[in-house]
Amino acid sequence: MPAVDKLLLEEALQDSPQARSLLSVFEEDAGTLTDYTNQLLQAMQRVYGAQNEMCLATQQLSRQLLAYEKQNFALGKGDEEVISTLHYFSKVVDELNGLHTELAKQLADTMVLPVIQFREKDLTEVSTLKDLFGLASNEHDLSMAKYSRLPKKKENEKVKTEIVKEVAAARRKQHLSSLQYYCALNALQYRKRAAMMEPLIGFAHGQINFFKRGAEMFSKSMDGFLSSVKDMVQSIQVELEAEADKMRVSQQELLSVSESVYTPDIDVATAQINRNLIQKTGYLNLRNKTGLVTTTWERLYFFTQGGNLMCQPRGAVAGGLIQDLDNCSVMAVDCEDRRYCFQISTPSGKPGIILQAESRKEYEEWICAVNNISRQIYLTDNPEAVAIKLNQTALQAVTPITSFGKKQESSCSSQNIKNSDIEDDKIVPKATASIPETEELIAPGTPIQFDIVLPATEFLDQNRGGRRTNPFGETEDGSFPEAEDSLLQQMFIVRFLGSMAVKTDSTAEVIYEAMRQVLAARAIHNIFRMTESHLMVTSQTLRLIDPQTQVSRACFELTSVTQFAAHQENKRLVGFVIRVPESTGEESLSTYIFESNSEGEKICYAINLGKEIIEVQKDPEALARLMLSVPLTNDGKYVLLNDQADDTGGSPSENRGAESEA
Repeated sequence: MPAVDKLLLEEALQDSPQARSLLSVFEEDAGTLTDYTNQLLQAMQRVYGAQNEMCLATQQLSRQLLAYEKQNFALGKGDEEVISTLHYFSKVVDELNGLHTELAKQLADTMVLPVIQFREKDLTEVSTLKDLFGLASNEHDLSMAKYSRLPKKKENEKVKTEIVKEVAAARRKQHLSSLQYYCALNALQYRKRAAMMEPLIGFAHGQINFFKRGAEMFSKSMDGFLSSVKDMVQSIQVELEAEADKMRVSQQELLSVSESVYTPDIDVATAQINRNLIQKTGYLNLRNKTGLVTTTWERLYFFTQGGNLMCQPRGAVAGGLIQDLDNCSVMAVDCEDRRYCFQISTPSGKPGIILQAESRKEYEEWICAVNNISRQIYLTDNPEAVAIKLNQTALQAVTPITSFGKKQESSCSSQNIKNSDIEDDKIVPKATASIPETEELIAPGTPIQFDIVLPATEFLDQNRGGRRTNPFGETEDGSFPEAEDSLLQQMFIVRFLGSMAVKTDSTAEVIYEAMRQVLAARAIHNIFRMTESHLMVTSQTLRLIDPQTQVSRACFELTSVTQFAAHQENKRLVGFVIRVPESTGEESLSTYIFESNSEGEKICYAINLGKEIIEVQKDPEALARLMLSVPLTNDGKYVLLNDQADDTGGSPSENRGAESEA
């Protein structure tokens, strides 16, 4: 017999949209078979009951046998022998049309009864298992929804344990019901072939034994044909029994797995997280806004295809595009007190979709996979090897830490640097004759600091000296003295990415290399949170200010800034190098990397203008010329043109987002 289509029992637990789509094909086939079986049974009952209308009944049966070919079964592969056999029997029924008179008991036992048994036993079993599978799936969805609503903070371990057990029990119940349902549908593909032939064999034998003229009509060739059909049915039964045994063994093996398969969030320590994925599939919760303040979460099946994130609801034939992942960014977010949430943003920085994974392992693997795809690794010849190489290279290049136990002191007191150092400062430093090696710029294994440079309270304590300490970490007068006396005052909104010690400040390449290492370390170690600050550039200092409390987080003398540059491709990345004297008499170099809401060149322009003001203050004539070339505010401070900065004086709230062209 030709091979039949089967459902894979291994896919029952995952319950993917692909498996559901294939299952719907089997269900459609079973429904079509049920309809056809009912029609066939009606035809046979008419033959059995309509003794006075035997001719009409046999004609209808002949037509019904021919209709099997036109049923268009969704799983009609391998039915050619069944169709040819039914065609032959249709001719026999036509020949016997005028000879049938009475088939009462024999027709009831050999023709009608097998079809009734097939319908009442096999088809009813499939329908019952379908209902049980639907109930188990609904229970699993309800338990997963309850599990997804577990709060991230102040977890009640007892409630969490009960819900996890409920999810595991529901998932086991769904798995068991789906396995039984799959097995019944697979077996139905064999039983339907036998069920179509057995009643016809009984019908044929009844005709031979019942009519006196049976021996004349049924020749030896007919006997041989019936024998071959009987052998074919027996072979189908043998295949069915063998397949049933295999499915029982496979079902027992699949049900003998550990509880970790059913538990949604297994122990993180035992979970093996693959950070080199360039493809990822699985269920995620998608956040949808239904109103101004209301949201809903929908559990959908997501998968990546090339550089696209696709979504496929249950029952859908194919998935739809959700978001283009090329050059996008992904970060962990806190959303509605739910665990394992992350956000995918567009290349322009616009917030995109928010998704929730069901476990820590899925959460980290999705973030790593999206990050790898955003770098367009999938376009290479061997994307898996490229992903592994990039992650290994980044791991070897950096040794990040999330905070320093001992931070470098950053003082607001004036520290003069030689005039030769100031003269070398440029917005975009000239390229050297040869690009230095990485080891010449940054020492291998240099730690990276990902938190803000100095907390507000620590900075104030270090710079007040003997002054009274404010326990709330605020400045005593709420203003910055050097800002009042400064000719330049410019504010930028920035986010601190990281800082690290460097070996030289003679070239801008050291800033580019620091950017590379900081971004690589953040991606590898899934550090996505950033501290937002207001960067105030004056003609004396660079000051980082907390946007909420207006407390100064860090302050650098402008004369200590020896190198500054913006990223050549990502225009919003900017960095600068600070030279700070040590207690030993030597000087240390540190680079600080930020992401700005506006172009980094604007910040570089402001820093360069501040350094020029410092120089021209020594020459009154040069200062006068500079005052004529740069616009002033009403209070006499220098400002930048709107196409050179993102804010124009005033408070941070007033300056935010001012980027209109001059």
